[in-house]
Amino acid sequence: MRSGGDEHRPPRFGGARSVLAAARAPSVAGAVARLTERLLAVNTLEAASRLAAQAFLTALPLLMAVAAFAPEGWKGLLADSVRSVVGVRGKALEELRRALAASGTTRKPSGAVGLVVALVSATAFSRALQGVCERCWNLPRARIRVAAWRWLLWVLVWLAVLFVQAPVRRGFGTGIVSGLVLSLLSAVLLWWWTQHLLLGGRVGWLPLLPGAVLAGTGTVALGYASRLVMPRAMDRSLADLGPLGPVFTLLSWLIVVFLIVVAGLAIGQLVASSAWYARLVARPPHTPDSNARPSDAP
Repeated sequence: MRSGGDEHRPPRFGGARSVLAAARAPSVAGAVARLTERLLAVNTLEAASRLAAQAFLTALPLLMAVAAFAPEGWKGLLADSVRSVVGVRGKALEELRRALAASGTTRKPSGAVGLVVALVSATAFSRALQGVCERCWNLPRARIRVAAWRWLLWVLVWLAVLFVQAPVRRGFGTGIVSGLVLSLLSAVLLWWWTQHLLLGGRVGWLPLLPGAVLAGTGTVALGYASRLVMPRAMDRSLADLGPLGPVFTLLSWLIVVFLIVVAGLAIGQLVASSAWYARLVARPPHTPDSNARPSDAP
């Protein structure tokens, strides 16, 4: 039997647990508050919507123009890559293949002019993406003389990466696991280089890594999830709204993509400025220099 004194004795670990809970609660609440403040500071939803609109209005016409001049094998590769990224199949995939397979008069000199115009217009998207990166890192706008060639270079590299997405996600025939690893690696490297290029080297490589990991991992995960969601969404929108239905579905998908990208880059800046990341990389916490100017090096 318990003695009378034991009935009033507090639990052995109750005090320690209450101390830990009290210490943990402010830190968690503070982290959530800082995260929310950061996402609001960069206008995440507005920035994602603007990037989605730019991608829809400039990047998609560029894909059509490039496909018109591409050899037949490259057209099929491009369609497969878009399918692997967006996750479309069925009627929507057939429409995509038909649109990319069309060449017609676009191979004439007037078509070449249209290709150049589409390429230059697509730099509006990379320019908008540069603005988002600068906002995430609290940096001033770069001078046009320094930044213009970066916009064009980013579009060309993005096209090259998009063309090989289908074989990359298949692991170049080695299996799904290796394809997942290659997809994650290529996405992280792309967003890592993207920030460095569009910011003009004003932020070091190590501070840019957390945002690249978050944006790259998030977009790859969305791509795999889209294989399950997008076919049904495309078919339903096609049945309900007709030919315009898939357009609205694709635009909604683009908004989700860039929500993940903008949030990843913004949170990455928050991580890079934290003390624990500074200890991890053995560097002082990153503090943005509002007077920094982009260099001419890529």
